Amino acid sequence: MDKAKDMLNQHDDKVDQGIDKAGDAAKQRFAGHDEHIDQGADKLQEMTGGGDTTRPPEEEQPPPPPPQ
Repeated sequence: MDKAKDMLNQHDDKVDQGIDKAGDAAKQRFAGHDEHIDQGADKLQEMTGGGDTTRPPEEEQPPPPPPQ
């Protein structure tokens, strides 16, 4: 599982392109559900890093600075 996550993080741009292509194909197949398909594709891209390979996953981000 860790190897799969590493591969996804290293090739996030390619994964996002694949998700976009799959979304386009789904829109052609299931006309009238474009909004739902876009929401699903966006959620998947968020789960894979959303195109930003330099940002660490949510659980690894440092906490925000304390208010002053």
